[in-house]
Amino acid sequence: MLRTVNTDHSGDVLSLEFTNGDRARFHAIWLRDNALDSETRAPGNGQCLITLADIPTDIKIAAANIADNCVVLRFSPEDKEVSFPATWLRDNAYDRAEPSLFGHVDAAAITTWNKTQDAPCFDFEQARSDPATRKSWLAAIERFGFAKMINGPTESGALIDVIDLFGYTRETNYGQYFEVRTEVNPTNLAFTGLGLQAHTDNPYRDPVPTLQLLYCLENSAEGGDSIVVDGFRAAERLRESNPEGFNLLAGYPARFEYKGEAGVVLQSRRPMIELSPEGQLIGIRFNNRSCAPIVDVPFDHMAAYYAAYRQLGEFIDDPDMGVSFKLAPGESFIVDNTRVLHARTGYSGEGSRWLQGCYADKDGLLSTLRALEAQVAVAAE
Repeated sequence: MLRTVNTDHSGDVLSLEFTNGDRARFHAIWLRDNALDSETRAPGNGQCLITLADIPTDIKIAAANIADNCVVLRFSPEDKEVSFPATWLRDNAYDRAEPSLFGHVDAAAITTWNKTQDAPCFDFEQARSDPATRKSWLAAIERFGFAKMINGPTESGALIDVIDLFGYTRETNYGQYFEVRTEVNPTNLAFTGLGLQAHTDNPYRDPVPTLQLLYCLENSAEGGDSIVVDGFRAAERLRESNPEGFNLLAGYPARFEYKGEAGVVLQSRRPMIELSPEGQLIGIRFNNRSCAPIVDVPFDHMAAYYAAYRQLGEFIDDPDMGVSFKLAPGESFIVDNTRVLHARTGYSGEGSRWLQGCYADKDGLLSTLRALEAQVAVAAE
């Protein structure tokens, strides 16, 4: 895999050429900080055992050689020898042109969609008993931002059994889980029979719950269909048709607030479209019911900001964007609450509609998914 290895005259930079012709450069300080030896990284969990202050400020690469498809380095002034597998260096190479992202998604991990997307659907018992099915379920949530589950139990609290397949519930002022059915004098519009515009949940929290699960126990009422919308696809459409408006929604914070219960005042100040430092699309917060007065947009930009806000809402409301389905008892769906908006059609007072909902966090889901992927990779060796 490795063809050549050399350092510059100062010892500050290592240059590699791989057999396929790819080249990569690494700084001495980066290599020393990421050394894989047991004095630098704990063998059991890979956590770093030193701080940056433990590395000499004048760290240099004194020697570099290839042995058994590894790069063997000796650092000075420590006189420390460290070996890096060529595959590890290739996988962690950072010597590449900076991408021009401007609101693009990570295409390697995410597929955006509209109403033509079939809802990924998995069986509860199979996901519980078969690691391969569970891996496919979690991978679908990562890629599409949502997935359905069928054939679950119909007892109250069964939604926790779904969360237990990958992580933990995130308890809030609504409790470990909450009821979604018509109430007298409701504290939240979700507890009425009204239709709800597609929205992300709890935008007034910081951090926002990154996953939401809705689980059906009864659903004999007329209407009440669930709808999911890919917020990233809506943001892409805005970026393509109105890049200046996209920048306004990404560049200025909106304000969100909830104070529907005694002793509860939740507030956040975040943009409706969230980008990473390099410009990659990483989050959507959209919830008209919880939007407080927007005061952080300059006067000269407010009209254009509202025009972009309206346009984003039109894309979200577009019937061609939503995937709809009606849950039956024992069925549920999860959404990535940083990306996928959910809605429902109104339903009548006749019959019954009883869902339970809860929140969880995506780090637990992704951790379980990565562990399952590693198990599959080991089994394939």
